[in-house]
Amino acid sequence: MSCGGANAESVEWKTLSVAASAYNSVAAQTTKHDPSVAAWGDVLKPGMRAIAVSRDLIKKGLTHGTRVKIEGLPGIYVVRDKMAARWTNKIDIYMGQDISKARDWGIQHDIHILYVENDNS
Repeated sequence: MSCGGANAESVEWKTLSVAASAYNSVAAQTTKHDPSVAAWGDVLKPGMRAIAVSRDLIKKGLTHGTRVKIEGLPGIYVVRDKMAARWTNKIDIYMGQDISKARDWGIQHDIHILYVENDNS
């Protein structure tokens, strides 16, 4: 996966291969109390480029606020949520309330991601 052109800031992008699914801010997929509030307290809004990560990936440096590039998707995503403990080596891509878009993505295996560890972990 290419990082694109030269970056004004000098950062070291690390790479991982993960499974990737998609989720929405609806009660059936998150919490009934307030489906737009993520595990770290961030309020998710449609259009945000946010992801949830499995807890083992947090230990690898994908902590709250980490910037992530996802193979096959444009732009930079930010870690804003964490997944239930049963998941490993997986990210969940936030797709607002567009359930059909999330279903179309499905679950993909061996997706390459690039990430930059936070300075303020």
